[in-house]
Amino acid sequence: MPDLDEYARRARAWLETATAALPPDPGLAAARAFMADLHDAGYSGITWPAEYGGQGLSAAEERVFQQAARDLVLPVGVFGIGLGMCGPTLLSIGTEEQKRRYIRPLLRGEEIWCQMFSEPGAGSDVASLQTRAVLDGDAWLVNGQKVWTSVAKQADFGLLIARTNPDVPKHQGITMFVVDMHDPGVTVRPLRDMTGESHFNEVYFDDVRIAADQVVGEVDGGWSAAVTTLLHERVSIGMGAARTERPASFEALSGAARERGLLANPLVRDRLVDLYLQERAFDLLSARMSQEVKAGIQPGARGSVVKLLLAELTLDSADAASEILGPGTVAHDDDGKIARALAWGPGMALGGGTNEIMRNIIGDRVLGLPREPQVDRTVPFRDLKVGTQAKEASK
Repeated sequence: MPDLDEYARRARAWLETATAALPPDPGLAAARAFMADLHDAGYSGITWPAEYGGQGLSAAEERVFQQAARDLVLPVGVFGIGLGMCGPTLLSIGTEEQKRRYIRPLLRGEEIWCQMFSEPGAGSDVASLQTRAVLDGDAWLVNGQKVWTSVAKQADFGLLIARTNPDVPKHQGITMFVVDMHDPGVTVRPLRDMTGESHFNEVYFDDVRIAADQVVGEVDGGWSAAVTTLLHERVSIGMGAARTERPASFEALSGAARERGLLANPLVRDRLVDLYLQERAFDLLSARMSQEVKAGIQPGARGSVVKLLLAELTLDSADAASEILGPGTVAHDDDGKIARALAWGPGMALGGGTNEIMRNIIGDRVLGLPREPQVDRTVPFRDLKVGTQAKEASK
């Protein structure tokens, strides 16, 4: 094991040099080049297996690197889904060929990944999805639509779940696939949200052929595969947010309150104290969860706790900003960061699973409370009236 102090010094020195050389607003090409350099320097996939392109080091080195990078802005956001969700899923349940084909390019930023689960009629109830995959000779033919897909416009590959057997209950007839996002049958359309940006996309599949060896996990076992990805997603969202700048953070808002002479106001001080306590609790839980993951302890459903706390913190910090700054929230001299944070707040309570779904998961799988009644878990999917099937049934 390398000396951790020396490892920290080398990592910090490399990061300072590499980030100083970045253009002011790095585009996709610069981000890809940074990821390649990061990997070649030994800092991408630190704990991932060396035989697939990782560094094969321990959680200790990972923690040291995160600490070294804590106050630097790295252009790695577009790779977050691949690094936090798709790559870990392939490492967990992918075939040997899939791991050798996809992991190394992912770690080097050569290939960007997205995740395609939600549909217009299957959001919180993802198992009601209707995108179909039909076996056609030695390949699967896919038709359907996905929505709320982050980085789909930039992605080279994606993890897709589709209905492969409508004659069994909805959780049993789903399969996960690796999809080439450059296939001519794949159409990506950006969705502009109220921040004025396009964080999400809708994706259409028209007779997209996927080779049989691109199934991830087992045929009709896609729900279990999807749960694996979602667990990684919720932990990744939480741990990623702990390392991301927060425009409406306690530090930012207390500074703004000080500038306006509001710190003597007991209501403002009380609001800031509440925000500080929330941030501190979230950061400590996120750090603990991160250490467990790097040590090989999977958080399972506890990842939903991190996701729920992050969503509530995002909404509460936006509320605190509006209370403290008032109209200045949308005119504050910070390049509009706080205004965008307010507009983005509701999205955090939806993406990766709504707050209501997170509470159900926590109650059921963490606290062991009785499950809510579900009348559709044993009914063949083709007999369910969900999504567009419900519309057809009402005609």
